Amino acid sequence: MNVYEKLLVVQKKLNAPKSKFNKFGGYNYRSCEDILDGVKPLLVEVKATLFMTDDVVQIAERIYVKTTAKFVDIESGEAVENTAFAREPLAMKGMADSQITGASSTYARKYALNGLFCIDDTVDEDTSEVSDEERKKAEQAKKQADKEAQDKQKAQRQEQIKNEQDAQKTDEQKNQEMINSVDPRLLPTEDDVMSRAQYDFLMEQIQRTGAHDDVVKYAKTDDLSKLNSKKCVAILIGLLKRPTKEQTNG
Repeated sequence: MNVYEKLLVVQKKLNAPKSKFNKFGGYNYRSCEDILDGVKPLLVEVKATLFMTDDVVQIAERIYVKTTAKFVDIESGEAVENTAFAREPLAMKGMADSQITGASSTYARKYALNGLFCIDDTVDEDTSEVSDEERKKAEQAKKQADKEAQDKQKAQRQEQIKNEQDAQKTDEQKNQEMINSVDPRLLPTEDDVMSRAQYDFLMEQIQRTGAHDDVVKYAKTDDLSKLNSKKCVAILIGLLKRPTKEQTNG
């Protein structure tokens, strides 16, 4: 076989599956490594070898990596080659200059091999054509991610609103909520004997409002421990509607 016949055998038998997956785009693609893994056993079979060389060239004001892929018949020395170009970007986030050149070289090498071995890259990492199934998966993944982000944002906003509302509540509002929630200390006991919890709560509210004299006057006794439960509850409800002594003095 001459070099062209050997190249034809390799082109026919070469199988380079797309083993890489682009999560962002939702599609599979093949790399330069995938092509080389598939072609190496075939080179042994047809007694040929492969060389790739890179040159950095300037076209107008931009820098390109030019790759030449050469298929060589080791029996006759005949060769067939193909070239491809990859333009170096001016900058890539998170990459040093040497890494940019390396990435461009990898890109150019892959497409030099594509041309040499007649590989169709219709759906690849740098093309916009994606199968319907892959596009559907990508869209579903994006919708799910967007929904989760919206739900999280909504929950955070609701929590923020609640915190703001709680912070804006006055003491009077909080006390009114306590009354509305039917605090057991604001319910008369069955035997109308003031409980210890009611007495302690009464002392707490007297201290908060500074209304000791008014309570004594209303209760008509200095010994508040002898109040019955109903009168204690009446006094407590009145005290809970009062501002603190600091607010009154201010």
